[in-house]
Order: sequence, then C-alpha cells, then structure tokens
Amino acid sequence: MLKKEIEKAFNEQINAELYSSYLYLSMAAYFESNNLAGFGNWMRVQAQEELVHAMKFFTFIHERGGKVVLDAIAKPPAKWSSPKNAFQEVYKHECKVSALIHKLVDLAIAEKDHAANAFLQWFVEEQIEEEASADAIVKKLELLDGAPGGMYMLDRELGQRTFAMPPSAEGA
Repeated sequence: MLKKEIEKAFNEQINAELYSSYLYLSMAAYFESNNLAGFGNWMRVQAQEELVHAMKFFTFIHERGGKVVLDAIAKPPAKWSSPKNAFQEVYKHECKVSALIHKLVDLAIAEKDHAANAFLQWFVEEQIEEEASADAIVKKLELLDGAPGGMYMLDRELGQRTFAMPPSAEGA
C-alpha cells in the first residue's frame, strides 16, 4: 500500500515530468521555427522521454494501490535568446528535476518505503545521464560561439537522435 504522503509527492512528480515534456516540445517548436530541425528533433525525443518518466510514476502509483490525480500543466516559455541559451535552460531544468528526485528519495527513506526507494533509483541514474547530455551540448555550443558551419554540423548531429523506449519502462 502506498502511503498518502508518497502518493501526493509522486503525483506532483507526474506533473513535473509532464511539464518537462511540454517545455521540450516548446523548445522543439522554437528550434524548428528557426530552421534548426536537428535541434528540434533532439527536443522532440527529449519530450518523449519525459512522457515515459511521467508514465512510470503513473504506473507505480497504481501498482501500489494509490490514486493518480492529474493537475494543470504550467505554460512553458516559447522563445529563447539563442540555441545556447535554450540548452543552458535545459541543463538548469534537468538539475531542478534531479533535486526533485532526490527529495523523493529522501521521503521514501524517511517513510521506510523500500519499494518506492528502489523504484526511484532508476530516476537517480537517469538524471545523471540527462544532466550530462544537456551539459555536453552547452559546452559544444560554447565552443562554436555561433560559427555557422559548426552550428550546421551540430544540427545534423542532434538530428540523428532517436527515441528508444527504456527497457524498464516497457510496462509504463
């Protein structure tokens, strides 16, 4: 049985994950409207990953006898000053999500909910990857300093990213 405090916190995390997906879709629209389809593709894939994260929480709540309660999703920004600025925001956002996950781990430990703690460890690992990926792109953009040829090559590179359902999310 899922404790009410954990149920509430996990429902809030569903909202945070859905907001992340919405944010990345907004960024995809920004990039695509600026003829950076590869950047847009990267964001579309990221948006799909965030939906999977939300569904993992959704499924876990139900599997533990809890109730999913969906809330309104905040409107994301629609414009950024540059591709570098957008990816700096991605990195900051992923750091914020990591902090949310860490608070959930702390709650699971405090509540002695070993199943919730075990479930959350996948997200702890995932957030390491999410932060590193965004940071790597920020660093590439800093090296490019707006060089058109480099931007073209990075856009091509980011356009190669494809969505792959994580093995542990197949039931999500």
